[in-house]
Amino acid sequence: MAKRAYYEEMEQMIATTQPGSTLLLHSCCGPCSTVALERLGGHFAVTLYFYNPNILPEDEYQRRVETQKLVVEGIPTRYPVTLLEGPYDVAAFVAATRGLEAEPEGGARCVNCFTFRLEEAARLAQQQGFDYFGTTLTTGPMKDAELLNGIGEAVSVRYGVAHLPADFKKVGGHQRSVALSEELGLYRQRYCGCKPTA
Repeated sequence: MAKRAYYEEMEQMIATTQPGSTLLLHSCCGPCSTVALERLGGHFAVTLYFYNPNILPEDEYQRRVETQKLVVEGIPTRYPVTLLEGPYDVAAFVAATRGLEAEPEGGARCVNCFTFRLEEAARLAQQQGFDYFGTTLTTGPMKDAELLNGIGEAVSVRYGVAHLPADFKKVGGHQRSVALSEELGLYRQRYCGCKPTA
């Protein structure tokens, strides 16, 4: 079965969306949010939701929060961008991934982690009345857009908030995020969150 073209689906949805509609965009990190804001900030009033209690240790988490603030200040957009930092609840992340500690990168532990964070984004989007929710996670070259969009669609149904499909790595998106990170002098982490690597 052919894979879905999530980038094209996003473009089609944008074309039929009222300009200035509200979007709660879960952000995994500052560098990944650069290209997402560049592509979406002309269409949506974006609230970046930095919800990543999977990031360890805490000083690494704080460094990424500061990097996210630099992105909000540094990427020009037509509509306002707001940064909302979620709770740094490591215990909740540990509970969501318990029993999967030995899973390799990209395995079942990652699926639970993505679901845990996207479900929280959808819940908050519903609670605060956003028109859409989505995530910047698809900017990363190793992140599976099919998996992430599938999770987004599932939690969209559960919470009754429209999911914005995306694959930000497409159309040179990952390369653009690297270039924007260099322009803004951003810290680019060397691991996703829970398992530091050399």
